Amino acid sequence: MENRVVVTGMGVCAPNGIGLSEFVQSLKNQTSGINFHPELKNLNFGCQIAGKPDIDNIDLNKYFTNVQLKGLNASGIVYGVMAGKDAWEDAGLTVTPEENPDWDSGVIFGTGILGVDKFRESIYKVDEGNVRRLGSTSVVQTMASGISAYLGGMLGCGNLVTTNSSACTTGTEAILMGYERIKLKKATKMLVGSCSDSGPYVWGGFDAMRILPRKHNENPEAASRPMSATATGFVPGSGAGALVLESLDSALERRATIYGEIIGGAINSGGQRAGGTMTAPNNEAVVRCLKSALEDSKIKAEQVDTINGHLTATAKDPAEIKNWSKALGRKGIGFPYVNSFKGMFGHCLAAAGSIECVGTLLQFSENQIFGNVNCEDIHPEINKIVDESRIPRSTLNIAPKIIAKASFGFGDVNACVIFKTYDFE
Repeated sequence: MENRVVVTGMGVCAPNGIGLSEFVQSLKNQTSGINFHPELKNLNFGCQIAGKPDIDNIDLNKYFTNVQLKGLNASGIVYGVMAGKDAWEDAGLTVTPEENPDWDSGVIFGTGILGVDKFRESIYKVDEGNVRRLGSTSVVQTMASGISAYLGGMLGCGNLVTTNSSACTTGTEAILMGYERIKLKKATKMLVGSCSDSGPYVWGGFDAMRILPRKHNENPEAASRPMSATATGFVPGSGAGALVLESLDSALERRATIYGEIIGGAINSGGQRAGGTMTAPNNEAVVRCLKSALEDSKIKAEQVDTINGHLTATAKDPAEIKNWSKALGRKGIGFPYVNSFKGMFGHCLAAAGSIECVGTLLQFSENQIFGNVNCEDIHPEINKIVDESRIPRSTLNIAPKIIAKASFGFGDVNACVIFKTYDFE
């Protein structure tokens, strides 16, 4: 028998909320975390707004020792450690003593570009001939697995400790990787999630591609417009989300809080064929991924009552809705409720999937479906497929039972996870 897998802890460091309490209130009240950044204006960015977690008043000594903080210049690692340690604590877990690793607990924490500011700092020192002044932290803060290494050591995890990287699919992929490991009884608990650095060196490439909005620099809160006819591109964001996955038997034995159950999912690629490219999805692959997630979950399409989409506020939003409709065989008033949280904090790149999965699961504990912002003018192609009542503009007092969450990324990669409320038996 395979293990059933549940979520027993969560943490988040998002542009519109740090910690579960602040984050859930922001989602319920539709509070934006998108702001104007003078630094981007000074650097001649077309898009001068972004979603960035406000950690200025956070006591980082709660998460790092003074030694760890010395020379720390990697925002993604800071966000990831904050979210990861908060999730561990939220699950009611303690840190393993130094002399005894926890062989049954592991970490899969993904990222895209990590430690870019530290890397820039290091390059200047090397170019100036000051190699000896790099210090001992330049490698661990710039290697992709730096975030999982930090968390694995802080928590004393002795099972698989690794980092995945699949562009904007990263966070959702990490969750499915951890789920599979527990399901197959290779681990009892896995801390999973993802993080993304902040700043112009991460966001600059997207600005150069002209896929970021340029008309809302003076009105940041209106800029991110998923499913809207007036969407002009995604607002870049950053942060981290983290979840503690655990076998159901272990969770029940500990009498842990259970946020929800993962009942299945799927990951695939379109191979950059049949319309799929480095930056655009192969629609057939997306439909296959969504259908495979349903099959893996052993549920019927009509059982999905809510979708949390990738929906980035680009020209691809209508295509995504069309793909959901094809995969589920549902449209009009029969389409599930659908939402995108990116209207409130932008597209957090590698961190997007994990942050949005935290928000997705919070809908179970709140017995609500959170609304969408900035889509008063729904795209006409979406209107042809979905009845407007299925795209809530404000929080609905409706308790979801099964939510499908999907993420799609550069490289033509796709991931979909299916969450279900846990019914205590």
